[in-house]
Amino acid sequence: MDYKGKKVWITGAASGIGEALAKEYSRLNASVILSDRDEKKLKEVEEQCRAMGGKPFFAPFDLENTTEIIEVTNKVLKDFPKIDILISNGGISQRSYAIETPIEIDRKIMEINFFGAVTLTKQLLPALIANGGGHIAVTSSMTGKFGFPLRTAYCASKHAVQGYFEALRAELYDKNVKITIVSPGRVQTSISLNAIDKDGKKHGVLDKGQENGIPVNLCAKRIVRAIKRKKKELWVGGSEILMIYIRLYLPALFHILARKIKPL
Repeated sequence: MDYKGKKVWITGAASGIGEALAKEYSRLNASVILSDRDEKKLKEVEEQCRAMGGKPFFAPFDLENTTEIIEVTNKVLKDFPKIDILISNGGISQRSYAIETPIEIDRKIMEINFFGAVTLTKQLLPALIANGGGHIAVTSSMTGKFGFPLRTAYCASKHAVQGYFEALRAELYDKNVKITIVSPGRVQTSISLNAIDKDGKKHGVLDKGQENGIPVNLCAKRIVRAIKRKKKELWVGGSEILMIYIRLYLPALFHILARKIKPL
């Protein structure tokens, strides 16, 4: 695959899956547009992409800030009128029980994971259609398919992502805008370290499941391949993906497992 001349916009690009995707597309000669709220780490990723021969563009913003999203989108479209691929990957996870979590934390998670992705998509969509089409990939989660303890708002936000982008795909079927919904399982990233607790502070602990997940660069390669093949959905991870099938076909067993499996 060679993406020379292609413009790929990636959110959450300062770490984890987003960073791995930025490097993978740079390796494939794409021009990557890098967005994240962590400007320092994003700069480091930008430099690494450039060292690989890529042509990265620095476009930081906070997914929780609608005004920033609109302003940065306008700036990006001014510099790059034609975006070929948007990978809406940025987000935040959660590690707290519903009963002890203030509603403000639930709203924060929904704002970042759902409304942030939706706002960016809405701002970019007219340009994609006007330019004859494009591809939107959005990161959901295995927990966008079922509920799991300590992640009530996170699960809700990913269920919302799943529903919104499935409906959007149907609306855009004749506009040449393809949509891939990516549902990662356990991948070796810092998502659990950066998850927020009931006080809105970082969880700061690397979950065992995350630590033993698939390598993040392997995850990125599978996502790139799925986008290339215009797949509607991608479930990427290890044996934990079986939980999706158990939820679908053996719901009684799933409910037993969900309350017994250690959620960290």
